[in-house]
Amino acid sequence: MMNDEPRYKPLAASDFFEDGQSARPQVAGTIAHGHLRLDQAFYTGQLNGSLVETFPVPVTRALLTRGQERFDIFCSPCHGRTGNGDGMVVQRGFRPPPSYHLDRLRAAPVGHFFDVMTNGIGAMSSYASRVPVADRWAIAAYIRALQLSQSAPLADVPQAERQRLQALQ
Repeated sequence: MMNDEPRYKPLAASDFFEDGQSARPQVAGTIAHGHLRLDQAFYTGQLNGSLVETFPVPVTRALLTRGQERFDIFCSPCHGRTGNGDGMVVQRGFRPPPSYHLDRLRAAPVGHFFDVMTNGIGAMSSYASRVPVADRWAIAAYIRALQLSQSAPLADVPQAERQRLQALQ
């Protein structure tokens, strides 16, 4: 009967197998349920060894809102709320990160930001264990929005808003 079968604590000793172990090693190539990562661009920020240029998820207002929330929590202490690299940690004496508004980072593929959050770079450690994959893409989208906010031409501003801004000058 099932209720009379012996059970073992994980990695406890056992006389059932010749090696005295109760647990068996995982079969090579085993993937836990729900952890199959077929979408290389989504999970790595790369496709065929190159950083992705476009988002592997739709960029929506909800994604940007989530990205701003996550950015304010995880990124702004160093990068500042506007991405200039002047966050509270920097104001307390730590080395400043580069501004997101540098030409080289505005020109960087979006996969770069995902990769840096995943693997870290320079003084920044990996955030892969703290920020889920979907949130890393949300943050990357928000970084792009920050970059646009600092360098958008007047022609990109809706006509009604443009008139309001011109009236303030």
